[in-house]
Amino acid sequence: MNMTNYGTIQNQGKEDKKNPIRAAQYVRMSTEHQQYSTENQRDIIKEFANDNDMVIVRTYADDGKSGLNIGGRKALKKLINDVENGKSDFSSILVYDVSRWGRFQDADESAYYEYICKRAGINVQYCAEQFKNDGSPISTMAKSFKRAMAGEYSRELSVKVFKGQCRLIEEGFRQGGSAGLGLRRMLIDQHCNQKGILKRGEYKSLQTDRVILIPGPPEEIQTVSNIYNLFVEKGMSEFKIAESLNSQGILTDLKRPWTRGSINQILSNEKYIGNNVFNRSSFKLKQKRVKNPREMWVRHDGAFEAVIDPQIFYKAQGIILERNRKFTDEEMLDRLKYLYQKHGRLSGFLIDELESMPSSAAYRSRFKGLIRAYKLIGYSPERDYDYIKINRYLRKMHPEVISNAIKKIETLGGYVKRDEKTDLLFINDEFTASLILARCHQTPAGSLRWIVRLDSGLEPDITVVLRMNVINKEPLDYYLLPQIDFSFNKLRLAEDNKIDFDAYRFDNLDYFFGMAEQVNIRLGV
Repeated sequence: MNMTNYGTIQNQGKEDKKNPIRAAQYVRMSTEHQQYSTENQRDIIKEFANDNDMVIVRTYADDGKSGLNIGGRKALKKLINDVENGKSDFSSILVYDVSRWGRFQDADESAYYEYICKRAGINVQYCAEQFKNDGSPISTMAKSFKRAMAGEYSRELSVKVFKGQCRLIEEGFRQGGSAGLGLRRMLIDQHCNQKGILKRGEYKSLQTDRVILIPGPPEEIQTVSNIYNLFVEKGMSEFKIAESLNSQGILTDLKRPWTRGSINQILSNEKYIGNNVFNRSSFKLKQKRVKNPREMWVRHDGAFEAVIDPQIFYKAQGIILERNRKFTDEEMLDRLKYLYQKHGRLSGFLIDELESMPSSAAYRSRFKGLIRAYKLIGYSPERDYDYIKINRYLRKMHPEVISNAIKKIETLGGYVKRDEKTDLLFINDEFTASLILARCHQTPAGSLRWIVRLDSGLEPDITVVLRMNVINKEPLDYYLLPQIDFSFNKLRLAEDNKIDFDAYRFDNLDYFFGMAEQVNIRLGV
């Protein structure tokens, strides 16, 4: 049944029929509805435009994007930005239906984005709805109902998906996530026949297929076994184990250097003894991520073949639990005093390196800051010269990075003008770029963090962020952040981030240099 609204839109601009109404179309495909493919939406929208004397002059498309919020929906953000900044060359926006505009959990958010367009004199039309979006009481009530139902659909779907995931976990099947070092994801059919190992980035294509974990290559299993032996039998800390593996050139399953956090993940994950555990944390409907208590975990013990002896695994858990037990104030200060007497100085790094001590974060929390804890044992700290040394190295490295970038662009035929005061680059008189070096910080838990401070005063079109590696000697990867999508002043990046950020991550600067090369070629035509 064709649900297209064939009613004629009132010509708000009283435009001459010889000059059709200029319209933009917004299409979005969510992963759960193939019948709402962007191609089908375009067909209905085109038919609607033809019937209402409209011409589609611009398309904004979000393919495979959730409608729960505006995060990650670059096309919708671009559409709203164009409308707000007067860059729109159309007077109407055509959308398939209310749910394609968004399944926002707060119906007012959906109305807000439509109101932004209305305030700019641009009306939004829902082409496959039975009502006409003309501001009448009937259309207003219909939209409110549709928006609420769109949000409720997502909530119901979330519950159904979660129940299905729990059932599959209890049956012993893997639900999402990488296998990890020493393990591999094996694809099996509905009769549990093995179909092949899934590589990184590969997923099952048939709904009836399932995934289990199997032991990986012997050399990886040996590395995992060595980690447990060093921790349990040799008494080495996670930090020292990471240091040892890095010195041998052994990388993680993600081909990255080891950190205290990545070692801890291997030591604490039950998949290495064959247990299938799910729902340790929740991130439903893209709300705040929370850690769930153990009674909420869903599990199937012995689902997979173990690669680590359970006895060794549980010894490791006992060591970790004992280390994390609640210390009294006196015990914490005594350990801090011992560390000071041993090294003659104190720092957050020294505290976190010693596994027999509470973390530096614990001292900050208990004593309202590390400095106050230091004073309670009679220690007056000096400045962190390691921090100064790293900053001095990065400041020295920054001009060299900029010079190398300029040489590369000029080699490709591009033209670069550099502002000596701000280091802002004007490339081919087409766009501006700013290069930033982000220092790597290690948290008390061993995770890596990068604080990126964007210079909003310069307003570069592209900010190139070089994330330094764990020892801050060379770039780990690169982020190309367009000003139109990143208007705030500060970013805090982890090792892995939401798709909103990691969509802009690159292993090298080839794409950035390609931008300059393409601009240069176009100017030469």
